[in-house]
Formats: sequence, structure tokens, C-alpha cells
Amino acid sequence: MRIILLGPPGAGKGTQSARIVERFGIPQLSTGDMLRAAVAAGTPVGLKAKALMESGGLVSDDIVIGIVADRIEEADARRGFILDGFPRTVAQAVALETMLADKGLRLDAVVEFKVDENALVGRIAKRAAETEARGEPVRKDDTPEVFKTRLEAYRTQTAPLSAHYAGTGLLRQVDGMAPIDEVTKQLEGVLAPYQAATV
Repeated sequence: MRIILLGPPGAGKGTQSARIVERFGIPQLSTGDMLRAAVAAGTPVGLKAKALMESGGLVSDDIVIGIVADRIEEADARRGFILDGFPRTVAQAVALETMLADKGLRLDAVVEFKVDENALVGRIAKRAAETEARGEPVRKDDTPEVFKTRLEAYRTQTAPLSAHYAGTGLLRQVDGMAPIDEVTKQLEGVLAPYQAATV
């Protein structure tokens, strides 16, 4: 089962990813984690990324795709994986599809978390207030101002992926504003047809 979770920050993708990992036994692949691991391991792609990062440059799409390509060859990803936070653009989505096709693989589904953005901002503000009330430091990206900036970036860069994947027939949707257990139930319903490949 090879899936992508799509949705703005704060939509609950991380929470549901953890549940899918537990339920289906496939890894969640974070490009940030993979990048750091590739740099630490000194892989050819990792060395390229390290040189770029040290010079203050942005890691290019082809390097990120190379890191994903290496990671999905590892034993734990043979039966599938969850991508959350990648691809971020249509160009990255096309590059990902090409890379998978070269390996004789394809995505099974792209699950979009449909949310009300105003309610999301309220959700994040509440989370920040609760964190503060516990005397814990509030994550920098959990302040309403920063969160609104992240939402805007999502809207301009990543939201077009919805139409892209709808055009490929891969797009499925769940109600990201529903209670957590209800979202899990919806997700399991969406993913059930692809479960056979992971057992």
C-alpha cells in the first residue's frame, strides 16, 4: 500500500499517519527525516544534499526524489509506505510518479483531509493556549500568525495537487474536521481495498 496524505498543516495527518503505521505495518516517510538520515549515512545523494545545505542552498526536487527512491528500497518499505508532506508541488508529484514507474511501482491512493481553514486556525490557537497553560513552550509554527503564513503557502503551492490527483483517479477524501476516531474509521474504509498488498 503506497499512499500520500494531503491536507493543510493542522489537519491531523500526523495523528492519522501514526495510526496507519500501527494498523498496516508500513512506515511513514518524512522527507526531513530521510534527508537527515541520508546526510548522516553519507550516501551519494546525502553528500549532494549536505553540500547544498552547507552552502545555504535549497535541496532540489531531484535530490529529494533520489532520497525517496533510496528509502523505499529498504526492507520495511517493501510492502508500502505513507508519504506525508511530500510531494508539495505538482512538479514533485510528476517526478515521484516517474521514479515509481521506473521501479515498476505506482501509488495506490492519495487521501486528502478536507478541512475548514478558519476552524483550523481556531484549533491551532486552542492548542497553543493549552500548551502555554501547561507551562510548556509553544512550537514556533503553532502561533496563529505563523500558522496563517503556512496555510497560505499550502494554498498556493500544495493545494493544486488535489486537482492533479483527481485527474489521475487516485484522489480520495476524508472529513478532517470529524473527531479523531471517526477520521480513522473513514481512512480505514478508504484504504481497505489496498490492504491485501500489505498483509
